[in-house]
Amino acid sequence: MAVVARTDLAFQQCVAPSCAATFGVEEVLTACPVCGSLLDVAYDWNRLRPPTSFEVFERKWMRRGDPLAFSGVWRFHEFLPYAPRESVVTIGEGQTLLAVSDGVGAYVGMRPGRLHLQYEGLNPSGSFKDNGMCAAFTHARMIGARRAACASTGNTSASLAVYCAVTRLMRGIIFIGSGKISYGKLSQALDYGALTIQIAGDFDDAMARVKEVSGRLGIYLVNSVNPFRLEGQKTIMYRVLEALGWEVPEWIVVPGGNLGNSSAFGKAFAELKALGLIQRVPRLAVINAAGANTLHELYTRRGLRWGGGRADLAPACHYYDELDRDKRRADTIASAIEINRPVNLTKCLRALETCDGVVREVSEQEILDAKAQVGAGGLGCEPASAASVAGARQLVAEGVIGRDERVVCILTGHQLKDPTATVAYHTTDQKLFNEVLGSRGVSRASHANRAVSVGNRIDEIVQAIDLYG
Repeated sequence: MAVVARTDLAFQQCVAPSCAATFGVEEVLTACPVCGSLLDVAYDWNRLRPPTSFEVFERKWMRRGDPLAFSGVWRFHEFLPYAPRESVVTIGEGQTLLAVSDGVGAYVGMRPGRLHLQYEGLNPSGSFKDNGMCAAFTHARMIGARRAACASTGNTSASLAVYCAVTRLMRGIIFIGSGKISYGKLSQALDYGALTIQIAGDFDDAMARVKEVSGRLGIYLVNSVNPFRLEGQKTIMYRVLEALGWEVPEWIVVPGGNLGNSSAFGKAFAELKALGLIQRVPRLAVINAAGANTLHELYTRRGLRWGGGRADLAPACHYYDELDRDKRRADTIASAIEINRPVNLTKCLRALETCDGVVREVSEQEILDAKAQVGAGGLGCEPASAASVAGARQLVAEGVIGRDERVVCILTGHQLKDPTATVAYHTTDQKLFNEVLGSRGVSRASHANRAVSVGNRIDEIVQAIDLYG
Protein backbone atom coordinates (compact mmCIF):
# COMPACT_ATOMS: atom_id res chain seq x y z
CA MET A 1 0.00 0.00 0.00
CA ALA A 2 2.82 2.39 0.83
CA VAL A 3 4.96 3.93 -1.88
CA VAL A 4 8.40 5.53 -1.86
CA ALA A 5 7.54 8.63 -3.87
CA ARG A 6 4.26 10.13 -5.03
CA THR A 7 3.22 12.10 -8.04
CA ASP A 8 0.12 13.39 -6.21
CA LEU A 9 -0.12 17.06 -5.37
CA ALA A 10 -1.68 16.08 -2.02
CA PHE A 11 -1.29 12.83 -0.10
CA GLN A 12 -1.32 11.35 3.38
CA GLN A 13 1.99 10.70 5.11
CA CYS A 14 3.01 8.94 8.31
CA VAL A 15 4.33 11.41 10.90
CA ALA A 16 7.06 9.00 12.06
CA PRO A 17 10.26 9.96 10.17
CA SER A 18 11.50 6.39 10.44
CA CYS A 19 8.45 5.28 8.43
CA ALA A 20 7.16 8.26 6.39
CA ALA A 21 4.94 5.95 4.33
CA THR A 22 2.58 7.76 1.99
CA PHE A 23 -0.98 7.07 0.89
CA GLY A 24 -3.49 8.67 -1.43
CA VAL A 25 -6.04 11.20 -0.27
CA GLU A 26 -8.73 8.86 -1.55
CA GLU A 27 -7.95 6.42 1.25
CA VAL A 28 -9.82 6.57 4.58
CA LEU A 29 -7.19 6.11 7.27
CA THR A 30 -6.88 7.18 10.90
CA ALA A 31 -3.42 5.65 11.42
CA CYS A 32 -0.51 4.50 9.31
CA PRO A 33 -1.17 0.90 8.16
CA VAL A 34 2.58 0.26 8.18
CA CYS A 35 3.61 1.36 11.69
CA GLY A 36 0.43 2.56 13.43
CA SER A 37 1.52 6.20 13.82
CA LEU A 38 -0.66 9.21 13.07
CA LEU A 39 -0.97 10.67 9.60
CA ASP A 40 -0.54 14.13 8.13
CA VAL A 41 -2.06 15.55 4.99
CA ALA A 42 1.03 16.57 3.01
CA TYR A 43 1.55 18.52 -0.20
CA ASP A 44 3.99 18.80 -3.07
CA TRP A 45 4.41 22.54 -2.60
CA ASN A 46 6.92 22.87 -5.44
CA ARG A 47 4.33 21.78 -7.97
CA LEU A 48 1.37 23.46 -6.27
CA ARG A 49 3.09 26.85 -6.23
CA PRO A 50 1.21 28.40 -3.28
CA PRO A 51 0.95 32.18 -2.87
CA THR A 52 4.23 34.00 -2.24
CA SER A 53 2.46 36.70 -0.19
CA PHE A 54 -0.69 37.05 1.86
CA GLU A 55 -2.24 39.67 -0.44
CA VAL A 56 -4.25 37.05 -2.35
CA PHE A 57 -6.29 36.36 0.79
CA GLU A 58 -6.99 40.00 1.43
CA ARG A 59 -8.43 40.32 -2.08
CA LYS A 60 -10.89 37.53 -1.34
CA TRP A 61 -12.74 39.81 1.09
CA MET A 62 -14.16 41.55 -1.95
CA ARG A 63 -15.75 38.29 -3.17
CA ARG A 64 -18.19 37.67 -0.34
CA GLY A 65 -20.72 36.16 -2.74
CA ASP A 66 -18.34 33.28 -3.39
CA PRO A 67 -18.97 30.60 -0.68
CA LEU A 68 -15.29 29.63 -0.62
CA ALA A 69 -14.14 33.22 -0.24
CA PHE A 70 -16.76 33.81 2.46
CA SER A 71 -15.71 30.79 4.53
CA GLY A 72 -12.99 31.52 7.08
CA VAL A 73 -11.59 28.08 6.31
CA TRP A 74 -11.80 27.82 2.52
CA ARG A 75 -10.71 31.41 2.00
CA PHE A 76 -7.29 29.80 2.58
CA HIS A 77 -7.88 26.94 0.16
CA GLU A 78 -4.34 27.38 -1.22
CA PHE A 79 -2.97 26.18 2.15
CA LEU A 80 -5.15 23.04 2.28
CA PRO A 81 -5.43 22.12 -1.40
CA TYR A 82 -6.30 18.44 -1.03
CA ALA A 83 -9.83 18.94 -2.39
CA PRO A 84 -11.05 20.35 -5.72
CA ARG A 85 -13.31 23.33 -5.45
CA GLU A 86 -16.41 21.36 -6.47
CA SER A 87 -15.98 18.97 -3.51
CA VAL A 88 -15.69 21.63 -0.81
CA VAL A 89 -18.31 21.62 1.96
CA THR A 90 -19.01 24.90 3.71
CA ILE A 91 -21.82 26.36 5.79
CA GLY A 92 -20.11 29.71 6.41
CA GLU A 93 -17.75 28.61 9.18
CA GLY A 94 -14.82 30.71 10.36
CA GLN A 95 -16.50 34.12 10.70
CA THR A 96 -14.63 34.60 13.95
CA LEU A 97 -13.13 37.48 15.89
CA LEU A 98 -9.70 38.42 17.21
CA ALA A 99 -10.27 41.05 19.87
CA VAL A 100 -7.90 43.05 22.04
CA SER A 101 -9.10 42.75 25.64
CA ASP A 102 -7.36 45.12 28.04
CA GLY A 103 -9.66 44.09 30.89
CA VAL A 104 -8.68 40.44 30.58
CA GLY A 105 -5.14 41.54 29.85
CA ALA A 106 -4.94 43.40 33.16
CA TYR A 107 -6.18 40.27 34.94
CA VAL A 108 -3.53 38.20 33.20
CA GLY A 109 -0.84 40.79 34.00
CA MET A 110 -0.29 42.14 30.49
CA ARG A 111 0.19 45.75 29.44
CA PRO A 112 -2.64 47.40 27.43
CA GLY A 113 -3.00 46.30 23.84
CA ARG A 114 -0.97 43.11 24.23
CA LEU A 115 -3.57 40.41 25.01
CA HIS A 116 -5.80 39.19 22.20
CA LEU A 117 -8.70 36.75 22.41
CA GLN A 118 -9.43 34.60 19.36
CA TYR A 119 -13.15 33.90 19.76
CA GLU A 120 -14.16 30.69 17.99
CA GLY A 121 -17.59 30.66 19.64
CA LEU A 122 -18.94 32.56 16.62
CA ASN A 123 -18.83 29.44 14.43
CA PRO A 124 -22.19 27.94 13.31
CA SER A 125 -22.21 25.28 16.03
CA GLY A 126 -20.64 27.59 18.60
CA SER A 127 -17.12 26.14 18.74
CA PHE A 128 -13.84 25.83 16.88
CA LYS A 129 -14.79 22.32 15.76
CA ASP A 130 -16.51 23.65 12.63
CA ASN A 131 -13.11 24.60 11.19
CA GLY A 132 -12.13 20.96 11.12
CA MET A 133 -15.57 19.49 10.47
CA CYS A 134 -16.01 21.25 7.13
CA ALA A 135 -12.60 19.90 6.09
CA ALA A 136 -13.48 16.35 7.19
CA PHE A 137 -16.88 16.55 5.46
CA THR A 138 -15.14 17.71 2.31
CA HIS A 139 -12.93 14.61 2.36
CA ALA A 140 -15.93 12.42 3.21
CA ARG A 141 -17.77 13.86 0.21
CA MET A 142 -14.75 13.15 -2.00
CA ILE A 143 -14.76 9.46 -1.09
CA GLY A 144 -18.57 9.06 -1.09
CA ALA A 145 -19.21 8.42 2.61
CA ARG A 146 -22.84 8.08 3.72
CA ARG A 147 -22.44 7.90 7.50
CA ALA A 148 -20.12 9.79 9.85
CA ALA A 149 -19.39 9.13 13.51
CA CYS A 150 -17.51 10.65 16.42
CA ALA A 151 -16.85 10.26 20.11
CA SER A 152 -17.46 13.51 21.90
CA THR A 153 -17.48 15.47 25.11
CA GLY A 154 -19.97 17.73 23.33
CA ASN A 155 -18.52 20.16 20.82
CA THR A 156 -17.55 17.61 18.18
CA SER A 157 -21.00 16.05 18.37
CA ALA A 158 -22.68 19.42 17.91
CA SER A 159 -20.49 20.22 14.92
CA LEU A 160 -20.99 16.82 13.29
CA ALA A 161 -24.74 17.08 13.81
CA VAL A 162 -25.06 20.56 12.33
CA TYR A 163 -23.07 19.65 9.22
CA CYS A 164 -25.19 16.56 8.72
CA ALA A 165 -28.39 18.57 9.17
CA VAL A 166 -27.46 21.45 6.88
CA THR A 167 -25.74 19.53 4.08
CA ARG A 168 -27.86 16.35 4.13
CA LEU A 169 -24.74 14.52 2.95
CA MET A 170 -24.47 11.93 5.72
CA ARG A 171 -26.18 10.43 8.75
CA GLY A 172 -24.45 11.47 11.97
CA ILE A 173 -23.76 8.97 14.77
CA ILE A 174 -22.45 10.25 18.09
CA PHE A 175 -20.88 8.31 20.97
CA ILE A 176 -20.91 10.00 24.37
CA GLY A 177 -19.94 8.80 27.82
CA SER A 178 -22.41 8.51 30.66
CA GLY A 179 -22.94 11.87 32.36
CA LYS A 180 -20.01 13.43 30.48
CA ILE A 181 -21.68 16.04 28.29
CA SER A 182 -23.23 19.39 29.09
CA TYR A 183 -26.88 19.93 28.23
CA GLY A 184 -25.99 22.94 26.09
CA LYS A 185 -24.00 20.68 23.76
CA LEU A 186 -26.23 17.61 23.99
CA SER A 187 -29.24 19.74 23.05
CA GLN A 188 -27.55 20.62 19.77
CA ALA A 189 -26.86 17.02 18.79
CA LEU A 190 -30.43 16.01 19.61
CA ASP A 191 -32.05 19.02 17.96
CA TYR A 192 -30.05 18.57 14.75
CA GLY A 193 -31.20 14.98 14.44
CA ALA A 194 -28.04 12.94 15.00
CA LEU A 195 -28.23 9.40 16.33
CA THR A 196 -26.80 9.66 19.85
CA ILE A 197 -25.44 6.58 21.59
CA GLN A 198 -24.58 6.94 25.27
CA ILE A 199 -22.24 4.27 26.57
CA ALA A 200 -21.24 3.37 30.13
CA GLY A 201 -17.85 5.05 30.47
CA ASP A 202 -16.02 8.29 29.72
CA PHE A 203 -14.69 9.94 26.56
CA ASP A 204 -11.74 7.57 26.28
CA ASP A 205 -14.13 4.60 26.35
CA ALA A 206 -16.35 6.25 23.74
CA MET A 207 -13.32 6.95 21.56
CA ALA A 208 -12.22 3.32 21.68
CA ARG A 209 -15.70 2.06 20.77
CA VAL A 210 -16.31 4.51 17.93
CA LYS A 211 -13.02 3.53 16.31
CA GLU A 212 -13.98 -0.15 16.51
CA VAL A 213 -17.51 0.40 15.23
CA SER A 214 -16.40 2.71 12.41
CA GLY A 215 -13.88 0.14 11.26
CA ARG A 216 -16.37 -2.70 11.34
CA LEU A 217 -19.24 -0.86 9.63
CA GLY A 218 -17.26 1.34 7.26
CA ILE A 219 -18.44 4.57 8.90
CA TYR A 220 -16.41 7.73 8.29
CA LEU A 221 -14.72 8.82 11.55
CA VAL A 222 -14.49 12.57 12.10
CA ASN A 223 -12.61 12.78 15.39
CA SER A 224 -9.32 14.67 15.23
CA VAL A 225 -7.41 11.43 14.66
CA ASN A 226 -8.70 12.09 11.13
CA PRO A 227 -5.86 14.09 9.49
CA PHE A 228 -8.24 16.10 7.32
CA ARG A 229 -9.90 17.53 10.44
CA LEU A 230 -6.65 19.17 11.45
CA GLU A 231 -6.18 20.73 8.02
CA GLY A 232 -9.29 22.80 8.69
CA GLN A 233 -8.15 23.71 12.18
CA LYS A 234 -4.93 25.18 10.78
CA THR A 235 -6.99 28.06 9.44
CA ILE A 236 -7.61 29.45 12.94
CA MET A 237 -3.98 30.56 12.85
CA TYR A 238 -4.33 32.04 9.38
CA ARG A 239 -7.19 34.19 10.63
CA VAL A 240 -5.15 35.24 13.66
CA LEU A 241 -2.31 36.36 11.39
CA GLU A 242 -4.78 38.07 9.05
CA ALA A 243 -6.24 40.06 11.96
CA LEU A 244 -2.74 41.05 13.10
CA GLY A 245 -1.77 42.36 9.67
CA TRP A 246 0.22 39.15 9.02
CA GLU A 247 2.53 39.82 11.95
CA VAL A 248 3.38 36.80 14.07
CA PRO A 249 2.55 37.16 17.78
CA GLU A 250 5.00 36.09 20.46
CA TRP A 251 2.64 33.52 22.00
CA ILE A 252 -0.34 31.33 21.15
CA VAL A 253 -2.05 29.91 24.24
CA VAL A 254 -4.56 27.10 23.73
CA PRO A 255 -6.48 24.64 25.93
CA GLY A 256 -5.24 21.07 25.70
CA GLY A 257 -7.83 18.29 25.39
CA ASN A 258 -7.45 15.84 22.53
CA LEU A 259 -4.59 18.10 21.35
CA GLY A 260 -5.94 18.61 17.84
CA ASN A 261 -5.72 22.40 17.89
CA SER A 262 -2.16 22.56 19.21
CA SER A 263 -1.13 19.96 16.63
CA ALA A 264 -2.81 21.85 13.80
CA PHE A 265 -1.33 25.18 14.89
CA GLY A 266 2.18 23.76 14.91
CA LYS A 267 1.68 22.35 11.42
CA ALA A 268 0.31 25.66 10.15
CA PHE A 269 3.31 27.64 11.33
CA ALA A 270 5.84 25.03 10.20
CA GLU A 271 4.34 25.11 6.69
CA LEU A 272 4.18 28.91 6.51
CA LYS A 273 7.81 29.20 7.59
CA ALA A 274 8.93 26.53 5.10
CA LEU A 275 7.10 28.44 2.35
CA GLY A 276 8.91 31.65 3.32
CA LEU A 277 5.70 33.50 4.22
CA ILE A 278 6.77 34.07 7.85
CA GLN A 279 10.28 34.43 9.23
CA ARG A 280 9.63 33.04 12.69
CA VAL A 281 7.05 30.96 14.53
CA PRO A 282 5.34 31.98 17.77
CA ARG A 283 5.84 30.12 21.01
CA LEU A 284 3.04 27.74 21.95
CA ALA A 285 1.55 27.18 25.40
CA VAL A 286 -0.82 24.24 25.88
CA ILE A 287 -2.94 24.40 29.03
CA ASN A 288 -4.44 21.34 30.70
CA ALA A 289 -7.12 21.32 33.36
CA ALA A 290 -5.63 19.79 36.50
CA GLY A 291 -8.32 17.10 36.43
CA ALA A 292 -7.32 16.02 32.91
CA ASN A 293 -3.61 16.72 32.83
CA THR A 294 -2.05 13.92 30.76
CA LEU A 295 0.06 16.20 28.56
CA HIS A 296 1.33 18.19 31.55
CA GLU A 297 2.20 14.99 33.40
CA LEU A 298 4.04 13.48 30.44
CA TYR A 299 5.73 16.60 29.09
CA THR A 300 6.54 18.62 32.20
CA ARG A 301 7.00 15.93 34.82
CA ARG A 302 8.14 12.86 32.86
CA GLY A 303 10.13 14.57 30.14
CA LEU A 304 8.36 13.17 27.08
CA ARG A 305 9.55 14.95 23.92
CA TRP A 306 9.16 14.64 20.16
CA GLY A 307 12.93 14.42 19.72
CA GLY A 308 12.86 15.10 16.01
CA GLY A 309 10.46 12.21 15.52
CA ARG A 310 12.33 9.78 17.76
CA ALA A 311 9.97 10.10 20.73
CA ASP A 312 10.12 7.25 23.21
CA LEU A 313 6.47 6.74 24.10
CA ALA A 314 7.21 4.37 26.98
CA PRO A 315 6.39 7.08 29.58
CA ALA A 316 2.94 7.47 28.00
CA CYS A 317 2.32 3.72 28.04
CA HIS A 318 3.40 3.50 31.69
CA TYR A 319 1.19 6.44 32.63
CA TYR A 320 -1.85 4.97 30.89
CA ASP A 321 -1.24 1.71 32.74
CA GLU A 322 -1.21 3.68 35.99
CA LEU A 323 -4.52 5.32 35.09
CA ASP A 324 -6.06 1.91 34.44
CA ARG A 325 -4.58 0.36 37.57
CA ASP A 326 -5.80 3.17 39.81
CA LYS A 327 -9.10 3.55 37.91
CA ARG A 328 -8.47 7.26 37.49
CA ARG A 329 -10.86 9.07 35.18
CA ALA A 330 -10.51 12.58 33.82
CA ASP A 331 -12.67 14.92 35.89
CA THR A 332 -12.96 18.66 35.31
CA ILE A 333 -15.61 21.36 34.99
CA ALA A 334 -13.94 22.08 31.63
CA SER A 335 -15.77 19.16 30.02
CA ALA A 336 -14.53 19.94 26.50
CA ILE A 337 -10.98 18.99 27.57
CA GLU A 338 -11.93 16.18 29.96
CA ILE A 339 -9.75 13.60 28.22
CA ASN A 340 -7.12 11.23 29.66
CA ARG A 341 -5.78 9.71 26.43
CA PRO A 342 -5.34 12.49 23.86
CA VAL A 343 -5.28 10.94 20.40
CA ASN A 344 -2.99 13.62 18.97
CA LEU A 345 -0.29 13.32 21.61
CA THR A 346 2.59 12.74 19.20
CA LYS A 347 1.54 15.52 16.84
CA CYS A 348 1.28 17.89 19.79
CA LEU A 349 4.80 16.92 20.90
CA ARG A 350 5.96 17.82 17.40
CA ALA A 351 4.15 21.18 17.58
CA LEU A 352 5.73 21.93 20.97
CA GLU A 353 9.16 21.27 19.47
CA THR A 354 8.40 23.39 16.39
CA CYS A 355 7.14 26.28 18.49
CA ASP A 356 9.48 26.03 21.52
CA GLY A 357 6.40 25.28 23.58
CA VAL A 358 5.49 24.92 27.22
CA VAL A 359 2.73 23.02 29.00
CA ARG A 360 0.92 24.01 32.18
CA GLU A 361 -2.07 22.86 34.22
CA VAL A 362 -4.65 25.09 35.94
CA SER A 363 -7.14 24.39 38.69
CA GLU A 364 -10.92 24.51 38.51
CA GLN A 365 -10.82 27.70 40.57
CA GLU A 366 -8.39 29.35 38.15
CA ILE A 367 -10.49 28.29 35.15
CA LEU A 368 -13.73 29.68 36.53
CA ASP A 369 -12.19 32.94 37.75
CA ALA A 370 -10.63 33.45 34.30
CA LYS A 371 -13.95 32.59 32.66
CA ALA A 372 -15.69 35.29 34.71
CA GLN A 373 -13.10 37.83 33.57
CA VAL A 374 -13.59 36.88 29.93
CA GLY A 375 -17.35 37.23 30.37
CA ALA A 376 -16.99 40.62 32.04
CA GLY A 377 -15.08 41.71 28.96
CA GLY A 378 -18.01 40.83 26.70
CA LEU A 379 -16.87 37.54 25.15
CA GLY A 380 -18.52 34.80 27.15
CA CYS A 381 -16.86 31.41 26.78
CA GLU A 382 -17.23 27.85 27.97
CA PRO A 383 -15.01 26.73 30.88
CA ALA A 384 -12.47 24.90 28.69
CA SER A 385 -11.80 28.10 26.74
CA ALA A 386 -10.89 29.95 29.91
CA ALA A 387 -8.05 27.50 30.57
CA SER A 388 -6.04 29.46 28.00
CA VAL A 389 -6.51 32.72 29.93
CA ALA A 390 -5.79 31.06 33.27
CA GLY A 391 -2.67 29.50 31.78
CA ALA A 392 -1.48 32.80 30.33
CA ARG A 393 -1.91 34.39 33.76
CA GLN A 394 0.20 31.67 35.33
CA LEU A 395 2.93 32.06 32.71
CA VAL A 396 3.05 35.84 33.16
CA ALA A 397 3.35 35.38 36.94
CA GLU A 398 6.24 32.95 36.33
CA GLY A 399 7.96 35.43 34.03
CA VAL A 400 7.80 33.01 31.09
CA ILE A 401 5.53 35.38 29.16
CA GLY A 402 6.63 39.01 29.23
CA ARG A 403 4.08 41.71 29.99
CA ASP A 404 4.88 43.49 26.73
CA GLU A 405 4.75 40.44 24.50
CA ARG A 406 1.83 39.97 22.16
CA VAL A 407 -0.27 37.01 23.30
CA VAL A 408 -3.24 35.32 21.61
CA CYS A 409 -5.47 33.18 23.84
CA ILE A 410 -7.79 30.83 21.98
CA LEU A 411 -11.41 30.82 23.19
CA THR A 412 -12.66 27.54 21.80
CA GLY A 413 -16.38 27.64 22.53
CA HIS A 414 -19.39 29.85 23.21
CA GLN A 415 -20.60 30.71 26.71
CA LEU A 416 -23.93 28.92 26.21
CA LYS A 417 -22.18 25.60 25.60
CA ASP A 418 -22.19 25.11 29.38
CA PRO A 419 -24.60 27.57 31.05
CA THR A 420 -24.86 25.49 34.22
CA ALA A 421 -21.28 26.26 35.22
CA THR A 422 -21.80 29.97 34.54
CA VAL A 423 -25.00 30.23 36.57
CA ALA A 424 -23.53 28.18 39.43
CA TYR A 425 -20.51 30.50 39.63
CA HIS A 426 -22.60 33.67 39.81
CA THR A 427 -25.49 32.28 41.86
CA THR A 428 -26.66 33.31 45.30
CA ASP A 429 -27.90 29.75 45.81
CA GLN A 430 -25.23 28.11 47.94
CA LYS A 431 -26.72 24.67 47.35
CA LEU A 432 -26.39 25.03 43.58
CA PHE A 433 -22.84 26.34 43.96
CA ASN A 434 -21.85 23.40 46.14
CA GLU A 435 -23.49 20.81 43.89
CA VAL A 436 -21.97 22.04 40.65
CA LEU A 437 -18.67 23.60 41.73
CA GLY A 438 -17.97 22.93 45.39
CA SER A 439 -17.74 19.21 44.74
CA ARG A 440 -14.86 19.97 42.36
CA GLY A 441 -12.83 21.92 44.89
CA VAL A 442 -14.02 25.40 43.92
CA SER A 443 -14.26 27.31 47.20
CA ARG A 444 -15.23 30.79 46.06
CA ALA A 445 -16.57 32.86 43.20
CA SER A 446 -14.02 35.65 43.34
CA HIS A 447 -15.53 37.58 40.43
CA ALA A 448 -19.20 36.67 40.74
CA ASN A 449 -21.88 39.01 39.43
CA ARG A 450 -24.73 38.01 41.70
CA ALA A 451 -28.37 38.99 41.36
CA VAL A 452 -29.69 41.40 43.96
CA SER A 453 -32.89 40.23 45.65
CA VAL A 454 -35.45 42.90 46.56
CA GLY A 455 -39.13 43.03 47.35
CA ASN A 456 -41.73 43.93 44.76
CA ARG A 457 -41.69 47.59 45.80
CA ILE A 458 -40.51 50.56 43.74
CA ASP A 459 -38.59 52.17 46.60
CA GLU A 460 -36.64 48.97 47.28
CA ILE A 461 -35.81 48.61 43.59
CA VAL A 462 -34.64 52.22 43.34
CA GLN A 463 -32.60 51.84 46.51
CA ALA A 464 -30.91 48.71 45.13
CA ILE A 465 -30.06 50.46 41.86
CA ASP A 466 -28.67 53.47 43.75
CA LEU A 467 -26.61 51.19 45.98
CA TYR A 468 -25.29 48.72 43.42
CA GLY A 469 -25.72 50.46 40.07
